Amino acid sequence: MALSVETESHIYRALRTASGAAAHLVALGFTIFVAVLARPGSSLFSWHPMLMSLAFSFLMTEALLVFSPESSLLRSLSRKGRARCHWVLQLLALLCALLGLGLVILHKEQLGKAHLATWHGRAGLIAVLWAGLQCSGGVGLLYPKLLPRWPLAKLKLYHATSGLVGYLLGSASLLLGMCSLWFTATVTGGVWYLAVLCPVITSLVIMSQVSNAYLYRKRIQP
Repeated sequence: MALSVETESHIYRALRTASGAAAHLVALGFTIFVAVLARPGSSLFSWHPMLMSLAFSFLMTEALLVFSPESSLLRSLSRKGRARCHWVLQLLALLCALLGLGLVILHKEQLGKAHLATWHGRAGLIAVLWAGLQCSGGVGLLYPKLLPRWPLAKLKLYHATSGLVGYLLGSASLLLGMCSLWFTATVTGGVWYLAVLCPVITSLVIMSQVSNAYLYRKRIQP
């Protein structure tokens, strides 16, 4: 017997709520795991993985999920209030990423190592630069009068699309970081595979939430 439209709608919303809850838990759990593994303060380098996971795993995930009607932890706030929280979380993520990038550059300088010698380093740099551009573009949404010739609906669509790309770049950087000598020397076996699954899971959830709840709605609007 075929399910009714209402039943299918309830199932769909329940699945999106469950996936959003999983993304919250995975993002937080992965960040704590990396922080425990890195032991921030034990060395200059130790701050790099902690800050980058905080930026690209936890803060950015929360910044994007804040708009989800099923998964947001701030559903009681107005749209404007959630937009402000989104901007604050993204700005904090950018600051953490910049600090993490600066510290690893300083670490390599002290050891006399080459910069951007790995795919992880290149992807990380691109992700940080993209995050900076994304935050700059968000200013136009906070203050649309700065861009009077651009329709607000198109600005939101471009910002959401660019944000999704930036998030995936950050996740790719985290995945490549888990292939580094530092990570693989400590994390092996099944734990390594579980760790790799974390950014994969959050990326899939974010792609689904953004594309279905925002990009698709914008695309079908006249």
